[in-house]
Amino acid sequence: MNAPWQHHTVLLREAVDALWDEADGPQPDGIYVDATFGRGGHSRLILSRLGPGARLIALDRDPEAIAHATQGPNAITDPRFQIVHAPFSSWGEVLRELGCAQVQGILMDIGVSSPQIDNPERGFSFRFDAPLDMRMDTTQGMSAADFLAQASVDEIAEVVRTYGEERFAGPIARAIVARRDEGHPLQTTGELQALVARCVKTREFGQDPATRTFQALRIQVNRELGELEDALDAALQMLAPGGRLAVISFHSLEDRIVKTFIARHSKEEVDRRVPFAQPRPLMLDAVARIKPSDEEVSVNPRSRSAVLRVAERTAVPWSPEAVAAASPMGKKAGTRAGTQAGAKAASRAPARPAGKSAGKPAHGKPAGGKGGRK
Repeated sequence: MNAPWQHHTVLLREAVDALWDEADGPQPDGIYVDATFGRGGHSRLILSRLGPGARLIALDRDPEAIAHATQGPNAITDPRFQIVHAPFSSWGEVLRELGCAQVQGILMDIGVSSPQIDNPERGFSFRFDAPLDMRMDTTQGMSAADFLAQASVDEIAEVVRTYGEERFAGPIARAIVARRDEGHPLQTTGELQALVARCVKTREFGQDPATRTFQALRIQVNRELGELEDALDAALQMLAPGGRLAVISFHSLEDRIVKTFIARHSKEEVDRRVPFAQPRPLMLDAVARIKPSDEEVSVNPRSRSAVLRVAERTAVPWSPEAVAAASPMGKKAGTRAGTQAGAKAASRAPARPAGKSAGKPAHGKPAGGKGGRK
């Protein structure tokens, strides 16, 4: 069994290998971004591969991650490295403020990290009875307990149903509000777990009844899916021609957004009403979909659901018109414009601080193998 807070970087070599074509050489130059630093596994390997004139800019909204990068024996002192306390959705804005107009690669490892899950004080896990917090950035925003203390039955049910894909969302929401109305609002992870267990009548073998509800509240509190959509949009503007986008996701809601985004900008859709229309300029080439190997899953079971998707920026210039042409019906897989949960609970979401050809494998197995975070 792993020791508490033990950390394994998921798809470490696969994700870093995907950031550039082998033809670029072993020490590529340019500017690269690790938008979700975590504990720095990906960043350290990227730095070992970059040339002396390159830069790596990392972001993380967790103050503990920033401290890990800048303080103590694990601090990164490489002069090519810089880290910024900011959500990964704002990486484009952060880079422009640093004077960077384009980047050669962007890596995103989406979701909660193992140190966050395994630290009882963070309130991400029902394995510990702890304050019901779940914020990735503990310096701002509304905790899960705060959200449940204010949201209506309909809002809670929609969040749990949409983000947790929980069919017992209605009974769970009604029980939460009933307890609150009796003067006992939920304050701890243990209280929420016990309440959900009474409401969920059936569950997959080996899965705690509270798993889906905890996932849903974490996504809501941290605006995770909206953050992902914003970060992907920035990639179209900031990636230089030939630059790579690599995204690791851990559940179907995230992966659906990434998959649809890449497909929308890399696949030509034929309009049968206008069969002889000019082809739409495509801003991405899909490169690979990679899963963890059996060996990695055996060492780190949390990696089993991870999916790495890789795309490469074409030379087609970014413009609002080009983006609109790729999305004539609006965003198709996201949550920002497509779910009631995002609309109804928007006022409860934490504020954001200011702040080569399709099908080509990413230097390894295109989709081979099976299967914490950074």
